[in-house]
Amino acid sequence: MTNDRRPNREHKLSDSARPIHHRALIAHTLIAVASLFLLAVTSSAQDWIRTGTGLGVEKVRLAASDFKSSTSDAKNADLLKTFNDVLWNDLDNAGIFDLVSKSFYPLQVPGQPSEVNFKDWSSSPLNASMLAFGNLGAFAGKVTVQGWLYDVTNEKSPQVLGKQYTDNATSEAVRVIAHRFADEIIFRLGGGVAGIAETKIYFVSQRTGHKEIWVMDYDGDNQQQVTHLGGISLSPRISPDGSRLAFSSVTKSGWEIMMYSFDLNRIVSFPRFGGMNLSPSWSPEGKIAFSSSRNGYPNIFVVDASGGNSRRLTNDQGPDVSPTWNRKTGSQIAFVSGRTGLPQIYTMETDGTNVQRVTDQGYAVAPNWSPNGQFLTFSWIRKYGPGEPGSNDLYLMDIASKQWVQLTHDAGSNDSPCWSPDGRHIVFQSHRSGSDQIWSMLADGTHVKQLTFKGANTQPNWSWK
Repeated sequence: MTNDRRPNREHKLSDSARPIHHRALIAHTLIAVASLFLLAVTSSAQDWIRTGTGLGVEKVRLAASDFKSSTSDAKNADLLKTFNDVLWNDLDNAGIFDLVSKSFYPLQVPGQPSEVNFKDWSSSPLNASMLAFGNLGAFAGKVTVQGWLYDVTNEKSPQVLGKQYTDNATSEAVRVIAHRFADEIIFRLGGGVAGIAETKIYFVSQRTGHKEIWVMDYDGDNQQQVTHLGGISLSPRISPDGSRLAFSSVTKSGWEIMMYSFDLNRIVSFPRFGGMNLSPSWSPEGKIAFSSSRNGYPNIFVVDASGGNSRRLTNDQGPDVSPTWNRKTGSQIAFVSGRTGLPQIYTMETDGTNVQRVTDQGYAVAPNWSPNGQFLTFSWIRKYGPGEPGSNDLYLMDIASKQWVQLTHDAGSNDSPCWSPDGRHIVFQSHRSGSDQIWSMLADGTHVKQLTFKGANTQPNWSWK
C-alpha cells in the first residue's frame, strides 16, 4: 500500500438585416455566450458518439462496499457517511461502470483484505468482477483512510490498487480523499484516462443580486463565490494550469477582459483594448483568444497570457464572437459568426486562414471543443424564424465528417456546453427546471444531473484537470 499525505485543500448580412442580427448576436453573447437530457438518436449515431468519446468500452461490473470504522472515535459515523456517499457518487458519475446495487451486498462487508470472501462478490446475484472496499478511522483530530480495489475473479492475485490517505478529520478533507480514491479506481479501470472527481466548474451566478463568477466541485458541492465586483461578469474561462481565470466584465470604460489570479486571490492587471471585449478562451499553451469590437464590428483577436502581442484573426463585417480552441492540437479555433446572416459555427487555423463553415442552417452558437479534438458541441436552433417550432438544444458534431447528433430534446432552453477534461462528460446550462441552472451529463446525452439550485446560474466552464 502506498501513502498519499498531500493536504486536502485540496453575418455577411444584407444591409437591411445586419443591425438586427448584429444586436441579436451580441445580446446572446452578453447574456449567455454559447447555447442535454433524453437521448433520442439512432443506434448508429449513438455508437460513434460512444466510440469517439471513450464511452464505447464494455462497462466494468463494480461493487463498492461501504467503508468500515477502524477506530472508536465519535467522529467516525459522520465522516464515514460523507466518504461512502461521495465515493459511490463519483463512481456512478464516471460512466464506465455497471455499479452493483448495495441491496445485493452480503451482510458482512470487508474492511480489510483478510475479510474478503471472493465467492460472495463474484457469484450470483452480485456477479461483480471488481470490489472497492476499505476502512476509515479518526484519532486525535486526524483521519486515516485505507482503500483497496480487488479483482474478485482472481483469488490468487486480486489486488489492483491499495492506497492510504491521512488528513485532518473534517468532512471536507474526507470528501477530497474520497474523490482521490475514486479517481485512482477510474484511472485503472478506465483505460488510463484520469478521473474528474477533483476537477472544478466555474460559472456565472446571480444569487447575490449581481452576476458574479463562482466555482464548485464537479458534482455541484462546495459552491463558492470568486469575484465580488458588484456588477456584471460573464464567460469565465480557467487557464490550463488552473492558476488564472479570464472573464468579461463591465468596467468604467466598457466591456473588458478581466483576469483573476488564484495564486494571489485577487483581480490582477490586464490590458484594456477599447471597444467591447468578450468571451475569452485559453489555448493549451496559455494564449487567449477573444472577441473585440475595437475596430468596429466584433472580430476575433489573440494575445499572450499577459495581454501582449495582439493579433487580429478575422476581418469581416461579422460579428465574430465566442472563440474556442482545439484543446488537443491548439492549431484550430472554432467561433460564431453572423457574416452570412444568422449566427453559424465556423472553424479556422490559428493564423486566421482556412475558414470553414460547420453548421448549415438555423441559429448556432456556443461551440466548445472536446479534449480529443474530434468533436464540437454547441447550442443550435435548427429551425429558426417566425412560425418555426425550433428549440434551443445541444448538439454534438464530428468535425471531420460533419456528422452530428442531437443530445437534448424538448427540455427547455439549453446552452453553453463545456466538455470535462476526460472527454466523457458535458456541463451546460438549461432552463428545464423553470430557471437557468447548471446541469451535467455523459457525452452521449445520458445520466443528466442538476448541479445548481439557488438563484440563476449560467455559462459553466470545466477546469482542464
